This record gives sequence, structure tokens and C-alpha cells, in this order.
Amino acid sequence: MSTFSSLGDLRPYVLREGITARAVRGDRMTLAVVDLEPGAVLPEHHHENEQLGFIIAGTMTFRIGTETRELRAGDTYVIPSHVPHQANAGPDGATVADVFAPIRADWEDLTRLEPTPGLWP
Repeated sequence: MSTFSSLGDLRPYVLREGITARAVRGDRMTLAVVDLEPGAVLPEHHHENEQLGFIIAGTMTFRIGTETRELRAGDTYVIPSHVPHQANAGPDGATVADVFAPIRADWEDLTRLEPTPGLWP
């Protein structure tokens, strides 16, 4: 674990087609900057991790539990542990910041790309 890093120096995790995450991992939480290409779909799923996030750029249609919202830059969300959720990126894609607790240990099994600049900044 490095004390300081640049997002562009982090190896992105491929979460699924059109969705990558650059993650900073501590001992008890993960911070991720997630890029979603235009129209990318994150199908319904759930996980043990509590998730807090906000939209940095672009738009997303997000369903958490039974509630659906169109989110824009500056909007926030809270996803309790094990609550089903899904997201669809808007026509310009989206970049979001997510914090997970506990850490996203399951991501260690995912494909990783070589460091490249993300969609943001």
C-alpha cells in the first residue's frame, strides 16, 4: 500500500465490459474511481460491502433496492450491505467515486489493465 498515488498510475480493474475501477485500498476500506463508458450497464448485484458514492461527471440511472433515480455530477448515494442495486451509464458515460467497507477483496480475482489515464480528471 502506497501512501500517495496518482489515479493515472493505478492499474484499473475490469469490473465488466465498459466499466473499470482504479482503487486505493487501505486495511479496512476501498476507495474507487469508476469509469463507465456511454451506455455501460452494471447488472443487478449485491455484496457484503457497504457502499457510499457520488457522481463526479456524466449521468447514471441508478436503482438501489426498489428506488430508481437519474443521478448527475454532485449527486450522492448510499447502498447498505446486501441491498440489490444496478446502474446504467448515460449517453456521455459517467465517472463515480465509491467507498466500500470492508475492502473489496473480491476484486483481486479480476482482470487488471496496465495504467492509463481515466476519463477523469
